[in-house]
Amino acid sequence: MPTTLILGGARSGKSRHAETLLASHQPPWHYLATAQAFDAEMRERIALHQTRRDHNWHTTEAPFDLITPLQAAGTAPVLIDCLTLWLTNLLLAEADLTAESARLTTAIAARAAPTILVASEVGLGIVPENALARRFRDAAGLLHQRIAAGADHVIFMVAGLPLTVK
Repeated sequence: MPTTLILGGARSGKSRHAETLLASHQPPWHYLATAQAFDAEMRERIALHQTRRDHNWHTTEAPFDLITPLQAAGTAPVLIDCLTLWLTNLLLAEADLTAESARLTTAIAARAAPTILVASEVGLGIVPENALARRFRDAAGLLHQRIAAGADHVIFMVAGLPLTVK
């Protein structure tokens, strides 16, 4: 079954496009949410995303472990939103990013159902001034390459418009 990676900048329409693509498959749809609400502004962002999903969506909060709910979804279509926040969570928890990325890639390849992954492209700007930000940018770029290599489709979102890369 197809795997689709959707990349783009902030507010580029990644999540909305991913939801539309996944909704073209039969429900129920599984939404694996990686965001954590540490402040009021983030709670508002999460609430906005939640309002777009009806009773056909089954949401699992998965800020660290994407593998267990991904496997538990079985043959249901899955949307992971977003890899960038997942990577941030792992980085701040001092997890082995290479090992976790490999585990995720293996789990995605083993799926027999549509899987859509959303990620923020962070490599288009200047080189970050501090080591942590550079480590994050590099890890995100490597994760995106790894996922894109195994994906059937890669879409880059710009101003709400999907550009097919693969």
